Amino acid sequence: MISRLASLAATGFAFLSIMLATPAFADRLITDQIGRQVHVPDSVNRVVILQHQTLNIAVQLNAMDKVVGVLDEWKKQLGANYVRLAPDLPKLATPGGLTKVNIEEMLKLKPDVVFVTNYAPADMIKQMEDTGLAVVAISLLDVPPQEAVKLNPTVKDEPAAIDAGFASGVRLIADILGKKDQGEALIAATTRTRQLVAERLADIPQDKRVPVYMANPDLTTYGHGKYTGLMMERAGARNVANEIAGFKQVTMEDVIQWNPSVIFVQERYPTVVDEIRKTASWQTIDAVRNNRIYLMPEYAKAWGYPMPEAMALGELWMAQKLYPDRFRDIDMQKQADAYYREFYRTDYRAAP
Repeated sequence: MISRLASLAATGFAFLSIMLATPAFADRLITDQIGRQVHVPDSVNRVVILQHQTLNIAVQLNAMDKVVGVLDEWKKQLGANYVRLAPDLPKLATPGGLTKVNIEEMLKLKPDVVFVTNYAPADMIKQMEDTGLAVVAISLLDVPPQEAVKLNPTVKDEPAAIDAGFASGVRLIADILGKKDQGEALIAATTRTRQLVAERLADIPQDKRVPVYMANPDLTTYGHGKYTGLMMERAGARNVANEIAGFKQVTMEDVIQWNPSVIFVQERYPTVVDEIRKTASWQTIDAVRNNRIYLMPEYAKAWGYPMPEAMALGELWMAQKLYPDRFRDIDMQKQADAYYREFYRTDYRAAP
């Protein structure tokens, strides 16, 4: 009898030891945005973010106290001025990027969860998972898993796929980071001005819309299937590059043939504006001849992936630039200040 009790006690002690030594990673099973089931801890306190879109959302969720590592190209992807919104970024470790990881450096950080982009290579994800890390892929797009893993997925209903994918992506990020209420507030903010923009542009037929080109470095731009195209559409523009799929490089001959009336350049690429103004091949284009090249403000993130401030502020800003007479009563500085106070905990100031 004594021997049996001793055996039971030893078994119980061994089981307790295993429970205490095992991290709490199997208490929640979530499905990420490329259809993978992932075990994540109930309480997440250390995360690494290898995707700039998720990093931008984490800043707005006020969750940077949980971020211990970020992608190595954060400054290029978010813009040099972004550090004022997240001052600790330069101090954080950079154990990888959008499509690569330094597994030794990653393991030193002991993250509870690693966020990656939807098109992160499968072997990169497997390398991390083989060490026991919980890896969550974010696409901010609601498409079948076979499309979700692509850089340029095929999207049948762009408005529905982008709106639904954005909302589910923010909810997933917010849930993992323990910021559910902030996530819902962020989602709600994205539709505050949409009806106003839609009503004021409702009578403009497709053939009367302003032809617009989004100029990125190296003649890359966005066609259909990306949020940038939907942003233009909602702002009353006609994306001259709509014939291409996703994010691709075009030729100067393409741009000359399209002859856009307006050119937009994202805030993170200011040198592109100077290149366009100084390069001879651009000078015959209407937007250049009429000086309608606009460097977008920080909040008007015309990225391929939907960002909350782009949906809440950027669509309205773009509509005002394209149709100023219809939006003269809108003070974008006040709109931006209100948004930044709520989600960035500071007033908006234009980049110097």
